[in-house]
This record gives sequence, structure tokens and C-alpha cells, in this order.
Amino acid sequence: MATEGVNPRTPAPPAGSARRAIVGRLSWGLADQAASSLTNFAVGIHVARSLGLAAFGAFSLAWVTYGVVLSVSRGLATDPLMVRFSGVSDVSWRGAVARSSGTALGVGAAIGAACLVVGSALGGPVGTAFACLGVMLPGLLLQDAWRYAFFAAGTGRKAFVNDLVWGLALVPAMVVAARVGSVAAFVLAWGASATVAAACGCLQSGIRPRSSGAREWLREHRDLGYRYLVENVSNSGAGQLRAYGLGAIVGVSAVGVVRGAELLLGPFLAVLMGLSLVTVAEAARVLRRSPHRLGTFCLLLGGGQAAAALLWGAALLLVPDRAGELVLGGVWHSASELIVPATLGVAGAGLGTGAAAGLRALGAARRSLRSQLFASTCYVGGGLGGAAVAGTIGSAWGVAAATVCGSAVWWLHLRSALRRRRQDSVPEVRTT
Repeated sequence: MATEGVNPRTPAPPAGSARRAIVGRLSWGLADQAASSLTNFAVGIHVARSLGLAAFGAFSLAWVTYGVVLSVSRGLATDPLMVRFSGVSDVSWRGAVARSSGTALGVGAAIGAACLVVGSALGGPVGTAFACLGVMLPGLLLQDAWRYAFFAAGTGRKAFVNDLVWGLALVPAMVVAARVGSVAAFVLAWGASATVAAACGCLQSGIRPRSSGAREWLREHRDLGYRYLVENVSNSGAGQLRAYGLGAIVGVSAVGVVRGAELLLGPFLAVLMGLSLVTVAEAARVLRRSPHRLGTFCLLLGGGQAAAALLWGAALLLVPDRAGELVLGGVWHSASELIVPATLGVAGAGLGTGAAAGLRALGAARRSLRSQLFASTCYVGGGLGGAAVAGTIGSAWGVAAATVCGSAVWWLHLRSALRRRRQDSVPEVRTT
């Protein structure tokens, strides 16, 4: 019996050159995410300092919603691309990218229209933020699709340049938004600069997104795409449900406090997200070339991220109040109380990403879906249960405990998948 989605093994290159190639691709992933996360960090800090806590909470709700929509786009468009078109021929890659980027653009247009309608109905700062997000979603999702396309091809430097373009375009956009001084202005500035980078991606790749190819793409990769859609949405949707529930239980200001704590962990989260851009592609390459090394690769990946998160959290505890206020303004005092539980939660997530990369490389979509659904259920339960018991700090501790439990389940499923693959690869011995 064949294992789900496993690619045929290809000859392994010399160990030294393979390690150098992996380090090079991971380095570009880190550099790209550093540029992207610094951009997001700067936006968050600027908005937190320019607007009040309640307005920052409204902006954060739009931000969290964008994360859910991004998960939809990745599940349907770019995750199948990373699994099945990493390290393939240029002709295959270009055809796949045209259809996957067209799918991302279509997702942005469809959900953007829905956000525009919902935002107009809601009204107020939150409704305005949602309506503006709806207008900007196509450009935001297309920009993200180019990043994944470049990493699938092993050309992370192009993704890095694309994110630099976004960052440079943000500077004048943020200046204008600050003068206007509204949530809508900041959402529009953020999305418009991403659209500039999306247009640059078309020039970098020489590929025009084919929205007409979206149906074909979804049909060809429905075995992975729909499972990854549910998996991704359950992940980011859990964050959104927690944010909405926290706002209902404690208040919208509590959402701003949680977002402030996330900003404090921003530099490390940049590392975590940067690695996530390339880990699935790298795990797929390890599987094709040296299948027996996949488990070790995933363990080193997850363990290294968890250790780095703990070190960063320890460093945050040493930051003096004056420096914290300089960065986050009035949000600092409330956000600093969440450093310890937020750090533990990120460490648990980092440990789990190693196993997640292995399951996706194996194409074990059923196992990864089960793991993610369990983790997401724990996340929402812990976050809202903790909020009901002890407010914002209780929500943070509930999420930390849930993340560690979810990570354990990811690793149990990876262990089972690797054992199953080894059993399937053993040739059957017949006796007469």
C-alpha cells in the first residue's frame, strides 16, 4: 500500500553540497520573513502609538480576519504548490504558478466582496476597517502567493526583494495614514503597498495570474487543497474566534493587549514564519533524497524553534518599562504581563511546526488535518475558558497550555506516519 502523496525518491547529491543548499534556502527564508515581519511590526507599532487602545483593537480584528482569509488562500492555492511543485522543472513550475496565483486572486476578490458587504452593514470603526480590508484583499493575497511561488522554485531572494518593495511602499503610505489618523486610513495604506509589491511579483516572475485556471487547479489538487483549507482555516479561525470571544468577554481593548504581546514577540515570530515558508519544501526534498533523515530533520527544526522562543521570552523579561513604553506606548504595561504565557505558547507552536512540516512533506493530509483540528479546538477552548475565569491573563495561560498539548498530538501523528511509511517500503518476502 502506498503512503499518501509520497514523491518518488531521487538520487541524493553529495552531503556537503546538499547541506549548503539547504542552509542557503533557509537563510533566504529567514531574510524574507525578517523583511515581512519588520514591515508588519512597524505597522503594528505605528498604529498602536497613533490610535487609542480601542481603535487599535478594531484594527487588530481586521488584521486577524486577514489571517483567516490568507489561510484560505494558502490552503487552496499555495500549499499544494509547495508540496507538489518544489524543485520541479521550470516549465511545470510556471504553469502551476499561473494557476495557483490566479486561484489566490480569485479568493481575494470573492472574500473581499463579502467583507465589503459585512463591513458596510456593521458600521463604526470595526465595520469601516472590514470594508477597507475587503477592497485590499486581492492585492494582499496575490503578494503572498508570489512569495510561496518563489520559495517553491528555490529562489527565495526574489521573495525577499518583493517584501522589500512592500516595505518601501509602506513608508509614504504610512505617512499619509498618520496625517489622516483613522483606522480606515491605516488599513488602506497597508493594503495598497502590498498591491504595489504584488504587481512587482508579476514583473519578477514574468507570469500573469490565470484566474480562469482556478477551477482546473482546484480540481487537480482537491485531495490536498480542501484538507489544507480546513486545516489552515481551523488554525487561523481559532485565533479569530479567540479574538472575537475575548472582545465579547473582556472587551475590545483586551484584543489590543493580546496584539501588543504578539508584537513584543514579533522578531522571534519573524524567524518562525520565515522558516515556515521553506520547511515544507525542504522536508519534501529531504524525503525524496534521504527519507530516513526526515524525522531527525523535523526534530531539529521544531526543537530549535522552541529553544529560540524561550530565549527571546527570557530577554523580554529584562526590558525596562521605559524602553517598553517607547515601543508600545500605553499598551506596554498591559501587554508586558502576558510575556511569560505568550512565550510558552509560541515555544509550543514552534515545536509543533517541525512535525507539521514532516506530515505535509509526506502528503499525509488526513493526519495533519486531525492534528490541526485537535490543536485548534484546544486553542479556542483554552483561550476563551481562561478569559472567562481570569480575563486577559487567563486567556493567555489557557492558550499556552493548549498549544503545548497540540504540539504533542502533531508529533504523535508524525511518528505514526513515519512508521507506516517504513512498513510500506519494506519489500514483501514470499516463500514457496
